[in-house]
This record gives sequence, C-alpha cells and structure tokens, in this order.
Amino acid sequence: MPSAPAGRIRPEPPPTRDELLGELGRRIGRFDRATARVLRAPGRVNLIGEHTDYNEGLVLPFAIDLEIRIASAPTDDRTVEITRLDTGETAAFALDAIGERRNHWIDYVAGTAWSLQEAGIPLRGARAVIASTLPPSSGLSSSAALELASAWTLARDPEAVDGLRMAQLCQRAENEYVGVQCGLMDQFASAMGRPGAAVLLDCRSLEWRAVPLPLERASLVVVHSGSSRTLDGSAYNARRAQCEEAARVIARRHPQVRALRDVTLAMLEEASGELGAETARRCRHVITENARVLATVEALDRGDLDAVGRLLVESHASLRDDFEVSSADLDALVEIATSVPGVFGARMTGAGFGGCIVALVRPDAADALGAAVRRDYPARSGLEPRVWAVSPVAGAGWLA
Repeated sequence: MPSAPAGRIRPEPPPTRDELLGELGRRIGRFDRATARVLRAPGRVNLIGEHTDYNEGLVLPFAIDLEIRIASAPTDDRTVEITRLDTGETAAFALDAIGERRNHWIDYVAGTAWSLQEAGIPLRGARAVIASTLPPSSGLSSSAALELASAWTLARDPEAVDGLRMAQLCQRAENEYVGVQCGLMDQFASAMGRPGAAVLLDCRSLEWRAVPLPLERASLVVVHSGSSRTLDGSAYNARRAQCEEAARVIARRHPQVRALRDVTLAMLEEASGELGAETARRCRHVITENARVLATVEALDRGDLDAVGRLLVESHASLRDDFEVSSADLDALVEIATSVPGVFGARMTGAGFGGCIVALVRPDAADALGAAVRRDYPARSGLEPRVWAVSPVAGAGWLA
C-alpha cells in the first residue's frame, strides 16, 4: 500500500464487499451470490508486552483496521483456489491431499485447512480472491490475519467454533505446518479484537478481558520503518532458549517456577552469577515487561495517559538494551516521535529488528507526528516511512 500524502495518515480503504464479489466474478465467471462469503480478519498492534507470550506472561494487543479480506464461492470438488488481487497470482491445493509445506504464501491457508481438519471441523472447497491492506513483514501480523480469514472462509460453520479455539487452531497451523514457533498473541488478537479496546491476555491461563482505550483523548499511530522485520529464526530461537534455560536454572532453587512469568527480580539477582550477564538481561526484560503490562492496564483504567506514555518508552528501552531486538531505525523513529509535542510515548512493536513502532498521541498532534517522521526520518535512515493512524476494531468475521 502506498504511503499516505503528507498530512493524511488514515489507511487507504480496502475493497468493499461488492468490489470483492465483482472481482471474484471476473475470475471465475457466474456464481451464486447467495452462497458466497466475504470475510475480513484484522492485523494487530501490540500496545505493550513484547516477548512475554512464550514466557507464559501478559500481553496487551489490539486488532487494527488494516486487514485481509477474502471473497469466496463454495465448490463441491474439495479444491481451494485463491487469487491475490495485488499480484494476480493464483495458488491452489486439495483439501483431501494438502501435502507438505511449499514455502509459499499459500502455506498459511493450507496449514489452516490442515489444522481445522485435524480438529474434526468440517471444511468446504472454495474459489476465492484475496485483498490486503496489511504490509507484509511489518510486525503487524499479516500471517495471523491470513490464517483467521482462511479459517472463516473454509469452515462450513465458522460461527460454531469458539473464537479462542479458532485462534489456537490457527496458531497450530503456523507452529506445526508453516514451521514458525509463534505464541498465541497474534492469532488471538486477530480473532478476539474488540472495537475501541485493547485485549489483555494471560498467556498461561488464557483468561482475557477488553481494556477500553480513551480514543477521544488519544490516537494510535503506527509508523513502518521501511525496513522489513528481520528477526530471523536463529535469533528468535536463541532468545527463547535463553529464557527457557534461565527458568530451569532458577527452578532448581525455587521449584514453583515454571517459566519466567514466575520469576521475581530478587530470584534473578540470586541466580545471575550462574546465568551470565546476557541471559540475565534477557530475563530482566521479561520480568519488568510483565509488570509494565499490568501498570499500563491500571493507568488506562484510571485515564492516566502520561503514565501510559512513560511505560511505552520504558518498554522500548528494555527491548533495546536488555532484550536487544530493536534496531537503529526503530530507535530513530521512537526518538523522533517522542520529540513531538502531544506524543505521550512510543515503542517498537512486534518481534524486532525492523517493522513498526506504535505511538500514543493527542488527536490534534497526530498529523504533526506524521509530518515530523516524514521530514526527519529519511535523513537519519535512508528509508521512507509509512504512517497510519489506526483504530481498534472487532476480530475476524463476516464483512457487512
């Protein structure tokens, strides 16, 4: 999607229901509109709580109005065929012979079909077209949105599947079929988003609640660094392994410890000599980040946006210095954003090493933030940013 012109930071509108059905007809010919489906699934921004999900911790994401949309007509031949409207590329597979991973975008659709069938959920074949306003490799969960949109497209009765269960099945598709060992947060946010709210998820108990956001007093602005997220599997897995090994070491002294979720700073200090300085820093981030999630929820509940902003900045510093998953480009964006009057705070969002930042900003300062980023960031990075003011929206489902 192209950058918005200076002074305009609203996302480009996605194709409407009628436009998608028209595109479907142009590609497959006549079909029964009464049996056609048009689905949407949003991306997500994690307001705070980074690299805590796989440590059985807390996250606070919200679904955003950048999304994937699929229009489909059912078929009786158990074949799934999807055409991308951005490239014209068509990919297909058979529900009765899904086969191995192809290292292709269709894997997210095929993996979702595999996971749903493994769970005994009846599926239908489909001819479909797909459109997206989500930039790929941006840390905004385009893969989770594709999985959720695919699940709603292919399940015979998607409304019969609980939203949390659907998110878990899509996570399994990404873990076991696509081969990415993500936590549940991305699929959960895409499935369970609530309009006007973030969603607090306990990644251990799976308890959750909506946390209303004071959108009359604050806008949410996402800035893409222009650098695709490049936290490769080895770097991600190394950090995850450090966290898991640290929990095992600390559990020798404190048997109640299952994951870093259970570790206090005092426990970490006690074990720091055995863990080493680098691993101790990784652990310190996770422990303090869980505390920041709770503090952010409390600040939102009492309407203290200055406190929320400070917590976002603290989270970014922890990700930069302790967990070491930021980048010079993300750091520059945070510095520029937080220098703009009316910005409460900003932080990197997503796994790291590229992708996006999220900023909490007074509504009357959102355009000034966009202008400052476009003016100052290219000279510091050599890259062109993309800026969107995003809104919290409902999770995946029918497109009205």
